[in-house]
Amino acid sequence: MNIEKAWDILKNEGYKKTDKREQILSIFTETEKYITAKDILNVMKKEHPGMSYDTIYRNLSTFVNLGILEETELTGEKHFRMQCEADHHHHHFICMSCGNIKEIPFCPMEVLQNAIPGYEIENHKFEIYGNCPSCH
Repeated sequence: MNIEKAWDILKNEGYKKTDKREQILSIFTETEKYITAKDILNVMKKEHPGMSYDTIYRNLSTFVNLGILEETELTGEKHFRMQCEADHHHHHFICMSCGNIKEIPFCPMEVLQNAIPGYEIENHKFEIYGNCPSCH
């Protein structure tokens, strides 16, 4: 997702444009990796020494709820990245060492649905974790 689309969503939902929100979104547009609230805090404390973890986390939660950010849990901590703008359904391989992401261009749900006949799947999330070729 690009930053202009993110601001359109925020504006349509009644959120004001602030320097802090702008900087948080900017950090996400500069990387394809999943990053933590702590990563954002480390960057933002340089310009905003009084910035709190709670302020960042509240904004991240808002961005996730509005579909601006994706979230996943890695090593017991929530990680975030900008929502994909792909025009097709897909999943991701996430490198546990460097955080790089590789798109998986298909979905295994058809195979899984066949394995549990009679069950109605309403939603799913599928991620693969490991090490990319650079970190292996």
